[in-house]
Amino acid sequence: MVLHRNLGPFDTTAIGLGEMPLTIENNLGHDKGIETIHAALDAGCRHVDTAWAYYCSGGEEQTGEKLVREALASWKGPREEVTVATKVGHFRNFTDGKPTWDVDGRPESLISRAKESALALGVDTIDLLYFHRPDPKVPYNESVEAIKQLVDEGVAQEAGVSNASVEQIDIARGILGDKLIAVQNQYSPIYLDTADTLAYTAKLGLSFVCWSPLGGFRKPKDESRFDPFREVAAAHGVSYQQVVLAWELAKGDHVFVIPGAHRPATILDSLKAGDLELSEEDLATLG
Repeated sequence: MVLHRNLGPFDTTAIGLGEMPLTIENNLGHDKGIETIHAALDAGCRHVDTAWAYYCSGGEEQTGEKLVREALASWKGPREEVTVATKVGHFRNFTDGKPTWDVDGRPESLISRAKESALALGVDTIDLLYFHRPDPKVPYNESVEAIKQLVDEGVAQEAGVSNASVEQIDIARGILGDKLIAVQNQYSPIYLDTADTLAYTAKLGLSFVCWSPLGGFRKPKDESRFDPFREVAAAHGVSYQQVVLAWELAKGDHVFVIPGAHRPATILDSLKAGDLELSEEDLATLG
C-alpha cells in the first residue's frame, strides 16, 4: 500500500503524481499520458497534481487538467478516493521562438482561471487550489485574496500557495486562515533553498509538497549531488530515485512529494519509496 498522510482534510498518498511531464514539451502523447495516470491510480496513488498552465507553449491550453479529467473518468477504480490539486497564476508563451512561462496574479485573472480549471477538471469544487507563483506586478495579498474569494464561493474546497517564501506564507495565513493547508515549493538534493519553508510549515502544521523532488528534467543538473543517494540505493537494492523520495519524506510527517513521470514504469518505481526504511546511518550519509 502506498504511504498515506493527511493533506489538510484529505487522507491521501504522500507520494503523488506530478502531471506536468505528461502535457508539456517532450511528452509522449495523449495515450501514454492516460496510461501513466491509470497505472499510478491502479498502484494505489490517490494524489494527482496538475495546473492550468500544464500545456505546450503555443498549443491548446489546460491540456493537463483535461487529461486528468479524462483519465479519472475512464478509470475503473474509486474516483472519490482521489485528491486532485491544481494551480492558477501561470501561463505559457513563446519568447524568441522558445517555449517559456509567465505569471499573471491579477485577482480577476486568478478567479477566471480557477473557474476554467473546475470546468476542465469536470468538478463543481476543486479539492485543493494553489496560487501557482507570485506575480511581481501584483501585491501578494491581492492575489491571495482572490484565492480566498474562490474558496468562499465554493470553487475550491481548500487552498495552498506555491513558490512561496516564509513572509508570503504568513501573508497567506493571515488571509486564508485554516483554509490554507499546503505550501508547494521546489525541494530536492540539488535545490535546498526552501529548507526554511519546509521547517516553517512543520511548525505551523501545514503540509509541505515538494515539486521536482527528483531534481526536475527540464534543466541540466549536478548529477554528483546524487552520488550519496546512489550509494544508499545500491545497499538497499533499489533505484536512487526511491532513496531521494524516501529521504524527503523522512524530513517530516507533513512532507509530500509529487514526482513527475513520462511513462508508467517511472511513477510505479517512485510509489515504492514509501516502503523504503532509511536507517539513521543512511540519513547521516545523505545529509
